[in-house]
Amino acid sequence: MLGGDDVYQSKDGRQLEFEFVSIEELVPEDHLLRKIDRYIDFSFIPEKVRPYYSEDNGRPAVDPVVLFKMIFLGYLYGIRSERQLEQEVKTNVAYRWFLGLKLTDRVPDHTTLSWNRCIRFAGTGIFQDIFDEIVLQGMKHRLISGRVLMTDSTHIKANANKHKFERKVVEEKVKGYLAELDLAIAADRSAHQKKSLSPRKEVSKEREVKVSLTDADSGYMYREGKPEGFYYLDHRTVDAKYNLITDVHITPGNIHDSIPYVGRLERQIERFGFNVEAVALDSGYLTNPICNELTERGIFAVIGHRRFHPTKGLMPKWKFRYDKKTDSYLCPEKHPLTYRTTTREGYREYKSDPEICKACSILTQCTRSRNKQKVLVRHVWEDSKERVRENRLSKSGKRLYRLRKQTIERSFADAKQLHGYRYARFRGRDKVLEQALMTAACQNMKKIALHLAKRAR
Repeated sequence: MLGGDDVYQSKDGRQLEFEFVSIEELVPEDHLLRKIDRYIDFSFIPEKVRPYYSEDNGRPAVDPVVLFKMIFLGYLYGIRSERQLEQEVKTNVAYRWFLGLKLTDRVPDHTTLSWNRCIRFAGTGIFQDIFDEIVLQGMKHRLISGRVLMTDSTHIKANANKHKFERKVVEEKVKGYLAELDLAIAADRSAHQKKSLSPRKEVSKEREVKVSLTDADSGYMYREGKPEGFYYLDHRTVDAKYNLITDVHITPGNIHDSIPYVGRLERQIERFGFNVEAVALDSGYLTNPICNELTERGIFAVIGHRRFHPTKGLMPKWKFRYDKKTDSYLCPEKHPLTYRTTTREGYREYKSDPEICKACSILTQCTRSRNKQKVLVRHVWEDSKERVRENRLSKSGKRLYRLRKQTIERSFADAKQLHGYRYARFRGRDKVLEQALMTAACQNMKKIALHLAKRAR
């Protein structure tokens, strides 16, 4: 048994003792926040936020570096509530050290965080600027090359009840590539000695959608194999070198993955000066406009295969061979399908001779048309899509596509598992974009700090 002198003092007695301690000694040397503080330069923040502060009016503001570092803590450790974040900083020594606060210093109030986020920085683009600066720091340390990019999207559950909605008829946006497509159609018809089509009439298309009564910016998502309800989509791009995120874009959950892709690729090239050599994309991006754009830019594109199921009982299209020299298709019975016209949608039509087809032994497997004529269509940009398919089947293409699991998919998994990214914290697209940008910036900070610390060892 222990003697009386060896018995520990009671908790109450020990907690009332005064000690001389240094907060520097209380934070482990290998703590993540030490690495982030050592390798990430936050000195750009005051200059970025200067236009949003008044220098000669009002009370002294909280240091913007402290303010944003506190926001980073919330996203780094998946703390979803600003009120909870304030309490965590009060009791966590490492958090205080990261913010530059002593043990007795007052922690910024959660209302200060909310006011700055919702009032001072609302609609300013400051969160995009901070994300971009972290990307530029990654480039400075040669952790981002901009040569090989991976893009995909993931769903984020909106802060909205899927049962509270109203049905509205909305007008679909005009597709951005139509002007380029019209030029391609005109050139194709001219090459085939067909007269030009009349100018395209701007016909607005409308569709009925479910609009949330809670968060009208979200979109009702219904996809096979995906959850149903009101969601946002995070369209994210990562650099294949060290899996750092180079672009984040938020759309409603009912927007197709392929729609914002080209615009976001152009944004990265212009903002960061990337010289993109190759991209790897999911099958949702296998569209004629994207394949054509990537081919025109000289980018080696690898896009996942999309399965098409032909009408039951009929032969699939791949059994008809296209001859580029004669610009015609050849059916399995070696009979030609010749070019007839190019439609306003950009498809060339190839038709067989009905007199030959009437006597064909496999007519019932080929077509069910009343006039006994087989019709095939080929897009004016089909050559680009076929080139992308060839890339996917190549040795380098297969290796590149396998990288998706280790890069973009892992990036999404890390965000959802460790940084509270499964659900939208706020309502409205701009605020969800803020969450997406800050989550991605924190993921990048963590990776940059860990890689540089490993390199230093």
